[in-house]
This record gives sequence, structure tokens and C-alpha cells, in this order.
Amino acid sequence: MSADVRRVWADRIRTERKARGWDKPEMARQLAHAAGDARRSLPDHESLLTYVKRWERAAVSVSERYRLLYARAFGMSEAEVFDLRRPVILSPAETAQLFTADQLEPRGDVAPDGEIEALELTRRVAASDVGTETLGRLEQAVDDLAIAYPRTPPAELLQRVRRHLVYVANLLDARKTLSEHRRLLVVGGWLSLLGATCHIDLHQRPAAAARLRTAARLAEDTGHAEIAAWCLETEAWQALTDGDYRQAVTLSQGAQTMAPRGSSAYIQASAQEGRAWARLQAARETRELLDRVAALACNLPAPEHPEHHYRYDPAKADAYTATTLAWLGDPAAEPYARQVLARMQAPADGRIRARRVASARLDLSLALVAADRPDEAAHETLTAVTSGVLVPSNYWRAAEVIGAVEATRVSEMTELREAYRELCGLADG
Repeated sequence: MSADVRRVWADRIRTERKARGWDKPEMARQLAHAAGDARRSLPDHESLLTYVKRWERAAVSVSERYRLLYARAFGMSEAEVFDLRRPVILSPAETAQLFTADQLEPRGDVAPDGEIEALELTRRVAASDVGTETLGRLEQAVDDLAIAYPRTPPAELLQRVRRHLVYVANLLDARKTLSEHRRLLVVGGWLSLLGATCHIDLHQRPAAAARLRTAARLAEDTGHAEIAAWCLETEAWQALTDGDYRQAVTLSQGAQTMAPRGSSAYIQASAQEGRAWARLQAARETRELLDRVAALACNLPAPEHPEHHYRYDPAKADAYTATTLAWLGDPAAEPYARQVLARMQAPADGRIRARRVASARLDLSLALVAADRPDEAAHETLTAVTSGVLVPSNYWRAAEVIGAVEATRVSEMTELREAYRELCGLADG
């Protein structure tokens, strides 16, 4: 990073600190406070104070981890504090930090496993620092991890993603061509994006935001429009689960603008926009998006691996329609949701995707609530909650149904509440 950028950042954080009447020791305390539960992963006060002094002298650049803490401490966005609209050229060491930093989430030891050992053996056999074969294996690993996403607990998948990111970071200083360097950064972008998705599933928001920024930055540096679009779509999904439906619409539209027309990212972002409009009870906009997604998906061939998280499966279109209609309160939601659930329980390829089945049950539950059938809604929700495959980012959907039938005297309501409390307790533990 250039000395000029470091000086600009140093002046800004010094000015903001003084505007709040804080001396440097207080700034160090504020940074530790901003880390919240992750403060135990920070250095001690004296070391942090040393960092503050060096940052304000522009001796070193503020790493991404601490930029986030400064923004929190000042109550501002990172873009406001550090003027991130300006292009910043990273050094090789700083680029490596993008892959290895866990960004405010405590981490355990990350030891090599069989996957990484196999990659390293491939590289050594090829007698190359990086090489085409190693890059091909890394790109295949990205696909394998994305395929594993729907059936792997997010915490387990996240550890695998981290190990691959560490391996990619270790290759950044190796000799390679410009083409190989770009392919390596693209691999890092996909892995950072998938890591962010796992963090969102686990409700680890600071880590998710940091990894999304990394993925977006790598997409920008490599000119990879699809990764950039998936970053916005992922943010839209998070906004939707947070109840910020207007922001979900905006982010979904931004993803469509950025994505290659007709790509998986484009179709998924369109579906996400439709769901956000449904939550806003905007019937006309919702139906327009449903029609657009149906038109885009109707001639789309089924991917070789339908469970691949970044390959749009045409079968998803029906599931998204069921969800969208249920949120819109359309009477057609119930028969549609039943049809989708039946098809998922007996798929043509014989491979039941348990997480999709559980989501389909929640769609049917919400439709049944709208149809004034709370008993059946409670039963379907209980089945989903006790399935063992729901992830924390989906708990709110179960809570929505539970809240809707709360006032009814449903026989299974007590059991459902207890099951839901147990589910949330397991996640917290």
C-alpha cells in the first residue's frame, strides 16, 4: 500500500479520535471494546496502543481487521473513515492477509487435512511453484466445497474453506505467471464468498461482512463479474433474513446489473428480489419477478450437480415460487408448496436434499397458516425443526410460523415451542 494512502488514513483516524476527546490509550480501549466478544483474540492493551501510535504515524497501514474496529468505534462506515472509494493497491503480504485473517471471529488451529495434502503433492509432482495442474485441482476443490454446502453443517464446511484459503495464501508469494496469479485470486474470491455464506448461516456477522468485502475486492481486482454479483446477492439474502426488505430489493437489483445476463447469479438475484417484494406485500412487482425467473429457468438445462451453491438449478424456481407466494399470502401458495414438497421427497434422481426438504416444509407451514389450518402448520414446522438440518440463518422462518399460531390452541404447540428452544440452544452452545 502506498505511503500516500497510509498518510491519508493516519490523518483521518487521528482527526476522528481527537474530535471525540480521546487520547491514544483511550483509542486502544475503544478498539478493544468495539471487538465485543472477539476482544480476547486481540493483543493486550500495551501492544494495541503501540499499533495505534504506528497507524497514526503512517508507519504501517491499518489492516482490514482493524479498519472494521475503527469504523465501529467511531460509529461510521469503513468507507467514511478510510475513503475506500479510492483504488488501493495491496502488497503481496497484504493480499495474503485477505485470505488468512479470520476477521474478529476466534479460530482454533487450522491443520492440513487430506484435501490440502493432496493439493501439495500435486504441486510437488509437477515440479512447479504453482502450475496449471495445482490451479485446476484448486478450482475443482472450490466446486467440491460448493457442492457440499447444502449437506454439510456450516461450521464443518467453514473449517474446510479456511484450510483452502490458508493454502491459497501460501501460494501467493510463489513464482507464477500473471494468468496463474489471476486464477489463484479468483479461487480466493470464490472461497471467501463461500466462507461468508457459512458465517451468515452461523450468525457470525462481523466475519461474514469481512469475508464478503474480501470476495468483492478480489472480484474487482480480477474483473470477475459473477463473483461480484454473488457478493451483492449474498448481502441481499442477509438483508432479507434481517427484515430489511427495501435494502434486499436494492442489493438484488444491483446484483442483476452486475451479473452476466442469464447467469446463475443473475437468476438467483432476480428470485431474491421477488421474495423481497413479497415481504413488502408488493403484489405487482412480485408477480413480475416470478414471471421473469420462470422465463429464465424454463430453458435452462439441469446442472450436473444441482446442489452446487453457485449453479442455478431450475428445480429451485418452483421452491422459490412457493416461498414467494406464501410470503405474499396468495391462496395458490398451499397447493404449490405441497407439490414442491412432494417432489423433493421423491426426486427424479433419487437424491433427497434434506435441507431443501426442511425449507419446503416451512413454506408449506406458512401457507397453511394463511389458509387458517394452524394444526397442520404446527406439525409441518415441528418436523422441520426436529429434522437436524436447519441452520441458524433459517431459524427465523420457523419462528415466524410459531408466532403466527401462538394464539391458537394447537395440541402440538407446547412440543413445538420446546423443540424450537432446544434448537436455538444448540446453536448458542
